[in-house]
Amino acid sequence: MKIVNSIFHRSFNFIHHFFQKKLLFLTSLLVLITIIFLVPNKTSAVTEKSGKLLFQNYCAGCHINGGNIIRRSRTLKISALKRRGIDSPEAIAKITREGIGIMSGYEEDLGEDGVQLVAKWIWDEAQNAWTQG
Repeated sequence: MKIVNSIFHRSFNFIHHFFQKKLLFLTSLLVLITIIFLVPNKTSAVTEKSGKLLFQNYCAGCHINGGNIIRRSRTLKISALKRRGIDSPEAIAKITREGIGIMSGYEEDLGEDGVQLVAKWIWDEAQNAWTQG
């Protein structure tokens, strides 16, 4: 009987410690996931601010508030973009990078990161009817 109790006790301790470690791991994982999704993402705020700043420095001269002072039909408003088949930030990034028509590309000035930031910001503004300015 002593041997059975000893085996049972060791098995119980093993199982207890095993689940205790799993519980600690799962609790830590839950805390990490909570932090990731509930803490405000400062990177997205920086990205939005950077995209806006790049737009103001490189694009707003011709595209103030999403318009176009050179060719009125080539605005950055959502309806004009979709009419021309520009239906994603990637499509805007390509134009920003390479240029289109009389507009030159800005890859050399912005770099790939800058191109992506400004394209995402333009797309977000177009989705919001340029109400954010």
